Amino acid sequence: MGKDFFHEDPDNWKWGILYFNKRDHRAIVPKRNPMMGWTFNFAHPVGYVFLALILLLIVYQSMYS
Repeated sequence: MGKDFFHEDPDNWKWGILYFNKRDHRAIVPKRNPMMGWTFNFAHPVGYVFLALILLLIVYQSMYS
């Protein structure tokens, strides 16, 4: 696996926690510390779809459980 230059560039991280890179085709990327899991690429439209689905699931569960 090659070096991930997009991921390592601090300019692609907003406030140090939100990954935002239009040139990166991935919708889900590892967090800055890979041991902490994954995050969304907020420059990729699919990232917002995943986020909306997760939020809808949380709202649904809180209303109907």
